[in-house]
Amino acid sequence: MSAFMSLFADLVAHLADLLDPLFHASATAAAIVLFTACVRLLVHPLSRAAARGQKARAKLNPQIAELRKKHAKNPEKLQKAVLELHRKEQVSPLSGCLPSLFQLPAFFLLYHLFSSSSIGGDANTLLDHTLFAAPLGGRWTDALAEGGVFGAQGLVYVGLFLLVAAVATFNYRRTKSQMAADPLPQGGDQQAQQVPGMGAITKVMPLMSFMTLFTVAVVPLAAALYVVTSTTWSAVERAVLYRDMPGTAGVLATAG
Repeated sequence: MSAFMSLFADLVAHLADLLDPLFHASATAAAIVLFTACVRLLVHPLSRAAARGQKARAKLNPQIAELRKKHAKNPEKLQKAVLELHRKEQVSPLSGCLPSLFQLPAFFLLYHLFSSSSIGGDANTLLDHTLFAAPLGGRWTDALAEGGVFGAQGLVYVGLFLLVAAVATFNYRRTKSQMAADPLPQGGDQQAQQVPGMGAITKVMPLMSFMTLFTVAVVPLAAALYVVTSTTWSAVERAVLYRDMPGTAGVLATAG
């Protein structure tokens, strides 16, 4: 693991050297943004597949509505019938999770790299690199201790929080609009039986984007920068891939 982390640290350092003429002291932060973009490009085929899967599931809604009527008094049969329909149409209810899962290793690499005081037995000099005034190895609590919310370091986090809040609000409105376009039927707890845990996920889903605010506040700034970049990319990507989904057009028009 130590040798692998050394290679990853060298990759980040080399990217920073390439970007130094443009970004100077913030070149390492720019390298992390570039690294995040490369990861997202690699994951993009999965995101496109997830979009196709969600559109395919949306086309099944009339058939699922018929199954709800047919098995209105038997949730167990409804669950089996819906899962069988998904299997027959080769649609996975959980395919949308794959892009997020495949990004986790990259996030944890950055988290570990900027949480370690040494790499391969040598001092981790990347910790001293900054995004404007804030060290990439620091956390929000460190910034607060240095100058408070509106100190030089604190303002970096204020900017990140504002960006995350804007993206989360856009995602919240988009998700709520899509859910309104395809509302739960009366007795909506029956839909929760389609896939175990799906009812709880459906209730929490519109608010999940706001959890990124907590993540940015507690992880090293380098990892927070990865999260913010990836979340922003995801919002734009989903707006494009799902632009013809019910409820999406209204959100995009309002946001524009």
